Amino acid sequence: MSAAAVAAAAVLALVLVACAPPAHAVMSDETPAQAGDEDLAAGRRALERRQWDEAVVHLRRALVRHPDDPDLHNHLGYAYRHLRRMDAAFEHYRRAIALDPRHRSAYEYLGEAYLMVDDVAGAERQVAALRAICLLPCEELADLENALARHRAAAAARPAKP
Repeated sequence: MSAAAVAAAAVLALVLVACAPPAHAVMSDETPAQAGDEDLAAGRRALERRQWDEAVVHLRRALVRHPDDPDLHNHLGYAYRHLRRMDAAFEHYRRAIALDPRHRSAYEYLGEAYLMVDDVAGAERQVAALRAICLLPCEELADLENALARHRAAAAARPAKP
């Protein structure tokens, strides 16, 4: 390798190191407006604490400012599903997927919502969608396949209807 090539490689390495975020930096797809949105942050904290009603209040407020945020719709679907408000959950999961057709979590949670209403075919459609999206094994696909298997096992263990 020539001296000029070595020098160019060294300069490139320095530029990459200088421009790299700190090792402790949280990588996020949030826009600056979303990163500073107190309702969005409070809604996420409420989800972590499993305070579904509180999460819905904050996330709905944030939705006014970020109506086309697929993660926000997915979070709302998740909270509504845990509140067993299935129509609202389905609406937000579908909106998340419409905004981001590769949103793996939305497909997983939509499939789990279908299982909650005993719609195995609907869950299987979400498994098929995840298989098409996940070129490598992905956690969302494995989780939904496991949920589907548990659902089928529980259904098989139930006594037959007369």
